Amino acid sequence: MRRRVTMTFLLVLATMPTIGCALPIYSAIPARRAEQLIYTSENLRALVQEWERFWFLDAPDHMTPYRTHGGVI
Repeated sequence: MRRRVTMTFLLVLATMPTIGCALPIYSAIPARRAEQLIYTSENLRALVQEWERFWFLDAPDHMTPYRTHGGVI
């Protein structure tokens, strides 16, 4: 009996990552689904912007060989 419970637990544990296919995370209503997708994409865009701000990638690079204060490039 203990072996059967262990095998059932392992089977459930192995199928947990595939649950998203059986249970969709977005609504079936097209208007609501579009709204959810927009929110998701905006959140991911904000995450990228936050990552760049954290690592100072959004600041201008002052080590370029070009003049940035006018003049000839």
